[in-house]
Amino acid sequence: MIVRRILTGAVLAAAMFAVSACKYSDLIPAEAPLPAALVKAIQANGMGVNSPILVRLFKEESDLEIWKQKTDGTYALLKTYEICAWSGKLGPKKAEGDRQAPEGFYNVNPSQLNPNSSYHLAINMGYPNTYDRANGRTGSHLMIHGSCSSMGCYAMDDEQVQEIYGLARHSFQGGQRNFQIQAYPFRMTPKNMARHRNSEHYEFWKMLKKGSDYFEVTRKPPHVGVCDRSYVFDQSAATVATLDPTGPCPSFALPEPVIAKHYGEDSKVEELVSTMSESDFAQSATFSYRTGEKISAGAYAAEQHRRAGYDKDGKRIRSGIASFMNR
Repeated sequence: MIVRRILTGAVLAAAMFAVSACKYSDLIPAEAPLPAALVKAIQANGMGVNSPILVRLFKEESDLEIWKQKTDGTYALLKTYEICAWSGKLGPKKAEGDRQAPEGFYNVNPSQLNPNSSYHLAINMGYPNTYDRANGRTGSHLMIHGSCSSMGCYAMDDEQVQEIYGLARHSFQGGQRNFQIQAYPFRMTPKNMARHRNSEHYEFWKMLKKGSDYFEVTRKPPHVGVCDRSYVFDQSAATVATLDPTGPCPSFALPEPVIAKHYGEDSKVEELVSTMSESDFAQSATFSYRTGEKISAGAYAAEQHRRAGYDKDGKRIRSGIASFMNR
């Protein structure tokens, strides 16, 4: 009995410490320093703490990548974070209330950082952008935030968003005016493009892939413009500023290495598709609900692509302590 009381007391103490640590973490200000291990990784990769950043998001893999500029002007991968939760299906956001996480190219400036978010910290992605507006898409307040619960946002856990927010803050302190977010349905490989060849969004994803290919080849963010209601890449900053989002596109060409990659992989996709059986193609999610209606519990569960270890409200499950106390 005495031993059990000692063990129970120890577990309760551990639980109280864990809860206290969680609450302390929630109180860390937006100006908190970057973790020492992250600073060490930045320096080891030939980057500066205040050098520019770029964010890439991949829904299907639930990955968020932070890239940082090196001294030679190119960007290198600093860290990959596992997205805690994102909602909806693969495909772009189209309307307010559709609970879709955005896909496309977005820019974030200092005013889009929210240190007072209800979700610990938040970064407004800038949806709708010029492309979205040119195509009649609506919505607002689409974020990268903490709390691991999504209704159209990319939700991280609080520790992750603390780092991501800190990296963004430091990039602005270093003089970066805005950083680019590239949001994709999946990693834009020939194999993945072939798997999703039958999707209604395939042509949209092919368009996004041109921007992805540019970055993969050059390791620099493309200038992104919109004309003829389409994304165009590798425009100069001056050219982008003069494009008419709904007007015709001017003549332009991507760099030869980017063209070679894009069309070479496009041919590879068609080659793969020709050898695939029906079961090899990705299946679209079947859950659905009408915009504005109260979402059912089943549809909510289906749309929440949530990391294991978190409950339906986005709270971390402390299974070890719970299982001991239920004995």
